[in-house]
Amino acid sequence: MNRLWRFAGGLRLAGHKRESVMGGVRQLPTPKRVVLPLQQHVGAPAEPVVQVGQTVCKGELLARAESFVSAPVHASVSGTVVAIDNYAVPHPSGIAEPCVVIESDGEERWWPDLKTPSDPATQSAEKLRELIRAAGVVGLGGAVFPSAAKLGPPRPVDTLVINGVECEPYITCDDTLMRSRPDDVVRGSAVLRRIVAAQRCLIAVEDNKPEALARLRAVLATLAGELDVSGIEVVSVPTVFPTGGEKQLIKVLTGREVPVGGLPYEVGCVCLNVGTAAAVHDAVYTGRPLLSRLVTVTGPGVRHPDNFEVPLGTSVSDLLAAAGGVTTDAPELIMGGPMMGFSLPGEHLPITKASNCILVRTDSASKPAMPCIRCGSCASACPMQLLPQQLYWHARGREFDKLTRYHLNSCIECGCCNAVCPSHIPLVDYFRFAKSEIADQAYKRERANESRIRNQQRTERLEAARRAAEERKAKRKAGRKRAAEPAPDAAASAVREAS
Repeated sequence: MNRLWRFAGGLRLAGHKRESVMGGVRQLPTPKRVVLPLQQHVGAPAEPVVQVGQTVCKGELLARAESFVSAPVHASVSGTVVAIDNYAVPHPSGIAEPCVVIESDGEERWWPDLKTPSDPATQSAEKLRELIRAAGVVGLGGAVFPSAAKLGPPRPVDTLVINGVECEPYITCDDTLMRSRPDDVVRGSAVLRRIVAAQRCLIAVEDNKPEALARLRAVLATLAGELDVSGIEVVSVPTVFPTGGEKQLIKVLTGREVPVGGLPYEVGCVCLNVGTAAAVHDAVYTGRPLLSRLVTVTGPGVRHPDNFEVPLGTSVSDLLAAAGGVTTDAPELIMGGPMMGFSLPGEHLPITKASNCILVRTDSASKPAMPCIRCGSCASACPMQLLPQQLYWHARGREFDKLTRYHLNSCIECGCCNAVCPSHIPLVDYFRFAKSEIADQAYKRERANESRIRNQQRTERLEAARRAAEERKAKRKAGRKRAAEPAPDAAASAVREAS
């Protein structure tokens, strides 16, 4: 039995999960059109390898990853590429980014070049990483970091953490996945454990998910004779927000503190989501790339909350229609949960690899903010042990140089401080603003430094060219002077020689 620890702060929140978790998984009809952003992951955008007018099959490569921290994009439906252009993507601003648009033919024809890999037990860790990379697998818990990059190069790791802690209210896609595909989660976890060569693998599930816990443990017992599962354990953890945070979960399971600005491998851990484990199973056992994901559609503003298997690129409006539509004329659409999600500017945006939930709210009116009373509630709730009230004052005063002293970059924007603030101050909004301003200032300094270096190099080139021109001019002048001198008189030369 794995011992558990506790992290600082955190909250116990109303779950609101029963509304969407009881129906299992609903298959969304094939969409008529999908819009697939070329950057559905952390890192460099993928580079398109198809052209407008080209016919593509389901699973066919649309865009190739050209750098180590990137992920390819594949066709989620069969049909015709009708555009490669900038389209609005899920972001509070509705910013437009490069996308591939496919008009579906409704035939769901699979790409014939997809090949089922050999038995994963016979594959090297490097080969398994390459299969995961080629399948476009990224972190499906929300971070969307390319999984192949996270799994390599090899580092000393003794504990693999599979994160099934779905601590944010309303969201139930991971719970539904563990109930419906426990076998795939365990098999994928075993593959990941083999890649990182971890001594143990801890599959963490909250104690408010008894059915998921029971199914995973039953599958683990069943697979004992087929896979090496001796080091894999399903661990029940307390339901406290934000236990699902990577650093918080590692602390709960191992007692280890990931250092400020550090990464889990520095304390011998790697952490991946249960959805990522299932996607890894698909990549190494079936050869299928990441083409769809489970999405929770829930909230008081939707008629039939449920979990849907959604082809990537499907519009939010299609997903809402499949859930019976909204119950109000002006719903607030949030991608993610009420604590860490963000508002969407409309229903026309596509579902991406990062889209775990569409929350439809009807109570979007926020309470007016009042002056801070310095009660300290925000500091007590902060799981990162920060001082949110000090961060707030410096962010509000645009004293960005002082924010590093209070470790602003360690803020995970979980929203615990917002939830407990009696003055209803939108603290996380101030922190996001400050992070954005600091990043913008750093970018401008970097560009100014590059400009200074380029100007210095240009000045040096011009100076070198000027000196070279003067040297050539001096040589030509000396040559002309020698040519203009009269030839020495022969008689005078003879007299000098005789004397």
